[in-house]
Amino acid sequence: MVEVASLVSLCLDALKKEIIHGHDVLPPVYLLPPELLDALIRCLPPFGLWRLQNELPVEGQQLEGYSIDHLTNKRKRGRDWNIDAAWQLFFKLRWPDLAKQTQPTDWQQAYWETHLQNCLDEAAEMALVPSFKGCIGDVQIPEAILNHVGIFGHPDHSSFDHAKLSYHCQQFGCHARCLTLQNILCTAETSNLLRECKLQKLILRCTRSKEQIDGLCKLLTQHSKTLSSLEFVHCSLSSDFVNAICGALVLNGVQRHGLQHFSINSSSFPESGTISLPSGLVSFLSSGRSLCSLKFSDNNLGRTFARALFLTLLDLSSNTSILDLSDNHIAGWLSDFKRGPLSDSHLSFGIGKSLQLLRVLNLRGNHLRKDDVESLRYALTQMPNLEDLDLSENPIEDEGIMSLIPFFDKAYESCSSLAKLRLENCELSCDGVSHFLHAIPTFEGRLKSLSVADNFLGSEVAGALAKCMDTSIKALNVEGIGLGPTGFKRLQDLMKGELELVKINISKNRGGIETAIFLTKLFPLAPQLTEVNASLNLMPRECLTTICDALRLARGNLEHLDLSGHSWECEPDHASLHAEFLRNGKNILILPSSSALVAPYDDDP
Repeated sequence: MVEVASLVSLCLDALKKEIIHGHDVLPPVYLLPPELLDALIRCLPPFGLWRLQNELPVEGQQLEGYSIDHLTNKRKRGRDWNIDAAWQLFFKLRWPDLAKQTQPTDWQQAYWETHLQNCLDEAAEMALVPSFKGCIGDVQIPEAILNHVGIFGHPDHSSFDHAKLSYHCQQFGCHARCLTLQNILCTAETSNLLRECKLQKLILRCTRSKEQIDGLCKLLTQHSKTLSSLEFVHCSLSSDFVNAICGALVLNGVQRHGLQHFSINSSSFPESGTISLPSGLVSFLSSGRSLCSLKFSDNNLGRTFARALFLTLLDLSSNTSILDLSDNHIAGWLSDFKRGPLSDSHLSFGIGKSLQLLRVLNLRGNHLRKDDVESLRYALTQMPNLEDLDLSENPIEDEGIMSLIPFFDKAYESCSSLAKLRLENCELSCDGVSHFLHAIPTFEGRLKSLSVADNFLGSEVAGALAKCMDTSIKALNVEGIGLGPTGFKRLQDLMKGELELVKINISKNRGGIETAIFLTKLFPLAPQLTEVNASLNLMPRECLTTICDALRLARGNLEHLDLSGHSWECEPDHASLHAEFLRNGKNILILPSSSALVAPYDDDP
């Protein structure tokens, strides 16, 4: 028997259609009893709910149960939790994966910002078609997107303003704080379309021509007062382009800008081999009192550019705390510094005001060698607040790591802040790393995180590792260093007292059953341990029982134990183990998947 719709549901459905299609029905709606208004809110699609909120009566009218939203100067009903929950549900239904990664304070703002990004992405795809003619603002939004927000039922979308990009920019642009724009959208027209936005973060992709830079500069000037983060990805930036971009960011009448984060990634500087720094960039850096993050990663930069950037920062007064020069070609960039301490060098023309505030320095993958590390040692004296140093994927060899020890000895005497050091894949040997690890206890307990992963050190390094683990180290990464069964066995024998470890990565070490035995001893000795990666260690199936028994006895704080990458058949008890080992409602164990064969890991040097 077909269920007959109630009169209330029929009325609510009629109201919903009237609200969506824009008829003059809204004023009486706000006079509905609370229970009926709440029922209406529950049945409205996003576009209808937006109209209901957006057209609330203004302050002058007396409507009981509403409060003023000072951002829009509109009244809103006291039952905000109903509306907030509705926007959260809309977001999760439309973008379930994205909803797991974000927890915004304003779900409505997040919804329309993400919706507008979808519309811009669709418009960019259409505008890239060679046959495209006309204005970007007239691009028709696909019906699938319109259906998501509840704009449906109109007989002719092609003549319907609600279906045009311009309408969505005009109506929902005020919610956009962070946007990504393809090069085709870098036009004066786009600047006009986004005039309602209050952009705080802007990401540009594949910008390469003068016309695109000109359009971008208009947009930057328009939002220079609110913009705090600017990122370029896969762009081609000549000196003239960089100068124009930096000039557009300067606030009118004031030689400064408010940008906090500036990033150029996977892009190219056509003249980087013949010039040091574009004049506009130098001016931009010197006028950025609020600039705290500066990233030039994977841009094929040479040592001339890197050296000039470093020297420019050396004498600036800004708040730069993050400097990322990773994945470039800057070997020799500090060659003049190795002559002696920076204070005695002819390059010491400044006091390093910016570098004194530097907390993170990323030099990963820059083809640096032992001489570069020796030079860096003297430059590090200008960074007393450095907490995180990444020298990974540079062939510095043992001499490079050894040249750092005098810096640590001197630095820790003067209360250096270095707490995290990464030396992954640096062509280090057991001798060099052992010597360094034996020196760690003399660093007065400040080094908290160390990675020597992907250097083939062999089982002999186990003695130095055990001594290192007995310090204040909280995070240790020894992935793929060739410990083998012998190395794990020696670690077991040398571990005695309680450890301060919080995270450890011992994956890809071919430890076999000795890996499991090592874990059974580690768990009770490290009560603060929360994360362990023991994947790809050639453990046989019976090791799972051994490890689970140890987990039951330890009853520690473990939140994540990765045992993947082993050739174990998925058995029925795996489900019960997942149910047994939970923390904060989430599985602790990551077990091998039976859906695919696990390829053996080849970690031979």
